[in-house]
Amino acid sequence: MNTPQEPRIAANSATHPDPITGAPGAHPLGTGVGATLGAVAAGAAVGTVAGPVGTLVGAATGAVVGGLAGKGVAEAIDPTKEDAYWRENFRSRHYVNQGATYDDYGPAYGFGVESASRHPGRSFDDAELELSRQWTTRTGTSTLGWNQAKDAARDAWDRLNHPH
Repeated sequence: MNTPQEPRIAANSATHPDPITGAPGAHPLGTGVGATLGAVAAGAAVGTVAGPVGTLVGAATGAVVGGLAGKGVAEAIDPTKEDAYWRENFRSRHYVNQGATYDDYGPAYGFGVESASRHPGRSFDDAELELSRQWTTRTGTSTLGWNQAKDAARDAWDRLNHPH
């Protein structure tokens, strides 16, 4: 008699284990964003040619393709590595207030990393209004308002989109 197996989840969260298989490299955010964008694009393209039923078929196909593309973008970003980089380097940045701690700026760097992966192909300037609205719910331990946090978020965004 076969018994159902529990999902295998890797002990090291830095590998981003898939919640079902335990395989490293699961990026639900990137996969979800890619799936949504792919579904919209493919659904619209097919719907234009084939009508409402074609839109649904195109959306389903686009979600699969887009999800795989989004996962690929997210896998290129290692949030643990980014956090370690900013933790070590934040004090050297011109916008960091004297006496500030990483707890103030860390959430802004994390938000920049996450936002860059959610908006592939967009510039920070293009996304800034949307990001400023989202920041109020993503501040974490930070005491910074958006006007102070945006330079750190932009820095993290630019580091991912324009590697040195």
